[in-house]
Amino acid sequence: MAAEGHAPSAGEYIVHHLTHLQNKKQASIVDFTVFNLDSIFYAVVLGVIGCFLFWRVAKTVTSGVPGRMQAAVELLVEMVDNQAKGIVHNAHSRKLVAPLALTVFVWIFLMNAMDLLPVDLLPRVGELVGIHYMRVVPTADLSVTMGLSVSVLIVCLVYNVKIKGIGGWVHELFAAPFGDKPWLYPFNFLMQIIEFVAKTVSHGMRLFGNMYAGELIFMLIALMGGAWSLSATGIGLAIGHIIAGTAWAIFHILIITLQAFVFMMLTLVYIGQAHDAH
Repeated sequence: MAAEGHAPSAGEYIVHHLTHLQNKKQASIVDFTVFNLDSIFYAVVLGVIGCFLFWRVAKTVTSGVPGRMQAAVELLVEMVDNQAKGIVHNAHSRKLVAPLALTVFVWIFLMNAMDLLPVDLLPRVGELVGIHYMRVVPTADLSVTMGLSVSVLIVCLVYNVKIKGIGGWVHELFAAPFGDKPWLYPFNFLMQIIEFVAKTVSHGMRLFGNMYAGELIFMLIALMGGAWSLSATGIGLAIGHIIAGTAWAIFHILIITLQAFVFMMLTLVYIGQAHDAH
C-alpha cells in the first residue's frame, strides 16, 4: 500500500482504501467500459449467501416449534408482507412485489454489513494474493446504488404500462399533474420526467451517501489506532480508537439496518405509485 516502501500518510491511506479494483484504467470521467470488480464480486457473493440462507430455512421449515433462524425469517417475511399490503393494494402485483422488497432489504443489509468488518482485514488478505486495491462495501459504490435505483425505476415503468396500458400511461405523462389541457402538455411531461429522474437519483444517492460517510469514519478511526505509540498521546489514541470504534460500530448497526429498510420502503412506495392513476 505504501509508495516506495515508506509508511503511508493519512491521505495516502484513505485514498488507497477508496480506490476500486477495476478491469482497466478509466480513460474519462464517464466510461461505461470500466467496471469496479470488487463491488461486483462482493455484491454477487452476498446475494448468493442471502439466497442460500433463505433456501436452507425453506428446506428445513417445520410447522411445529420453529428454530431461531426460521422464526427470524418468518418475522422478516411477515414485516415486509405487511408493508407491501399497506402500500401496494393490488394483490396480484404483491405476489412479485413483496418477494422483491424482501430481496432488496436482505441484499442491501448484507452489503451494508460489510462495513462492520475491520477496515484493513480483507484488503490485507487481497494484498497477500497480489490484489492491491479492494473496497468491500458495495453500497459505498455509487455505481452499485444507482444500478439498484435504476432497476427499481425499470420495475416502476413496467408496472405503469401493465396497470394503465401503454395508452393510459402516455396520456398520464401529458395530462398530470396540472390537468388534461393541450397547452399544459409540455409542462406536464417535463414535470413527469423530472419526477422520475429525481426519485431515481435520490433513491440511489441516499444509500450511497450514508454508507460512504460511514466507511470514511471507520477509516479515520482506524488511523487513530495506527498512530499509537508508547507515549501518553499514543496510548490515548489507542484507547480512543477502541472506544470510538466500538461506539461507531454499535451505532452503525442501526444505520445499515435503517438504510436497507428505507431503500426497501421507497421501492414499495414507487411501485405503489405506479399503480395509482392521477
